[in-house]
Amino acid sequence: MALDIHSTPSRVPALMDDRPVKKRIALVALATDHTSERDFARICDPDQVGVYTNRIAFENPTTKETLLRTGPRLSEAAAQILPDEEVDVVAYGCTAASIVLGNDAVTRHLNVAKPDTPCVTPSSAAFDAFEALGVKRVSVLTPYSTAVTDELVQYFSTHGPEVVSATCFGLTDDRQMARISEDSIIEAGIAAYDDRADALFLSCTALRAATCIQRIENRLGKPVVSSNQAMVWRCLRLAGITDSVPGYGRLFEL
Repeated sequence: MALDIHSTPSRVPALMDDRPVKKRIALVALATDHTSERDFARICDPDQVGVYTNRIAFENPTTKETLLRTGPRLSEAAAQILPDEEVDVVAYGCTAASIVLGNDAVTRHLNVAKPDTPCVTPSSAAFDAFEALGVKRVSVLTPYSTAVTDELVQYFSTHGPEVVSATCFGLTDDRQMARISEDSIIEAGIAAYDDRADALFLSCTALRAATCIQRIENRLGKPVVSSNQAMVWRCLRLAGITDSVPGYGRLFEL
């Protein structure tokens, strides 16, 4: 039965803030990603920053060929995040794809949708993290195949720090990479560390590594950088948020 009630305009005007939240991060993630959004959520203060995500198609196995296919998908995905509105940072959450595509190419794709916006990838963020930490040489642990890991080593050697050792779990499905246990990440990371290195890098946004960093640092006595930790850190710093976040390694003390 219909009620005989009719709405009336409010006598109180709707005053507008400039934005619903002060800072905005746009994140493009793989359709198969289980981990990146959760790491942003656990590290970022929702009262300071909104993280807005869109996903692109990705076909396992994780190979150079399948990673290269993600490039042309980035512009449309980024354009669908808060269309026609500015964001403070736009990020692409795939370490291996940023390496095979190259960070310059990723930036071009993202800036088609979000012109003049700072762009972040896990590898570019890692390079910034290494510089901030004074790291010149790294040991690397990845969940990838040897072929994809070798691509990472080559890219790092050209654009970032010297890689003194590289170890991989040998997986080709990023959904399995997301299932690697924290205990396995910690023990494999410690085993992968070479004393010649200044730091340990845990690659892959699927890897649940961010919550392992502090425990590995405590045991190694060296800085530990992971893909998602570095990506979140760099996005926040570019957005002007400089708060330290306990529990996520030395990087978040900078």
